[in-house]
Amino acid sequence: MGLFSRKPQTKSYLGIDVGQSGVKLVELKNEKGRARLVTYAYAQLPSQGYDSAMTQDIDRVAAFVKKMVDKSRATTKMTIAALPVSSIFSSIISVPGSTEKEIKEAIQMQAKKLIPVPLEEISLDYKIIDTENEGESGKKVTRVLLTGAPKNLVQRYLDLAKKAGLQLISLETEAFAQIRSLVGKDRSSIMIIDIGAMRTNISVIEKGIPFLNRSIATGGIAITQVITKTLSVPYEQAETMKRDIRAMQTFAQAGDITLILSTLLKPIVDEIKYSFNLYQGQTEGGQQKRIDKIILTGGSALLPSLPEFITQLMNVNAYLGDPWARVIYPQDLRPILDEIGPRFTVAIGCAMRDIE
Repeated sequence: MGLFSRKPQTKSYLGIDVGQSGVKLVELKNEKGRARLVTYAYAQLPSQGYDSAMTQDIDRVAAFVKKMVDKSRATTKMTIAALPVSSIFSSIISVPGSTEKEIKEAIQMQAKKLIPVPLEEISLDYKIIDTENEGESGKKVTRVLLTGAPKNLVQRYLDLAKKAGLQLISLETEAFAQIRSLVGKDRSSIMIIDIGAMRTNISVIEKGIPFLNRSIATGGIAITQVITKTLSVPYEQAETMKRDIRAMQTFAQAGDITLILSTLLKPIVDEIKYSFNLYQGQTEGGQQKRIDKIILTGGSALLPSLPEFITQLMNVNAYLGDPWARVIYPQDLRPILDEIGPRFTVAIGCAMRDIE
């Protein structure tokens, strides 16, 4: 199954994101090229998390997803699902040639060198970025975004959809789903920081293409554990404090929570700085690359004053992403949608895939 394959448009689509914190589901209707919210659902996985559920208990996860679909009263079975970024190989490569045949042959050669597992075990896909002449020779060189997913992972998602009674029309990368819901047609160089339950994923998007993707095994649960240990409060209270600036300020000198955030986010901050410098250390056309803005998403992006903290730290404006910005929905739902939005970024982006 091609990760970027196109399918004929239908009236509505389900976007499904199975993650460490649970399953997120969104149905969007194609209304004259605009996405309209039909329904949504979120529930925690009834197991020890994504890894064990998706590898050992696919039947249970499928039954769980089917129940969510039924309870949400979804009106379509046409589904786009997201593959976890930590399981995906992604790289920007330059290959000789300009015809489809030349590009495919060159990609296969490059992939054998870059991917550390046999290509027979990988589902490969690519997206052409641009083609240009190289030096005085004038030979065509094509830049390509190469993406690979383990075939056994792809098969697990196919099995999940089939057992849940859904028609999986495409598998999506988390990065492209986030670009669709958070970035849209913005051509700036944007860093997306996705702080999930167990992992933090960082992508740098350039002209709508993910040029850098990194993932570290720390996220919201680790932040809660640090709050528990540092402030000597119960885990449940620490979880509540992550959303409550007043509660956190009571533990901060003069109400300034900068030091607390620096402590809570140290591994994440270190990775942000590394990714930031890695991207901005590159040059193109004789000019140094730069990040224009930062978008925060994921459940723990709701940490009090986090956008202000990241803005001050990196000297680049940081914002809490709004994945509903390109979706039509009843205004009376605005408060709850704002609250859950950071968790639904990927699911929304998946459902938007063929609504343009």
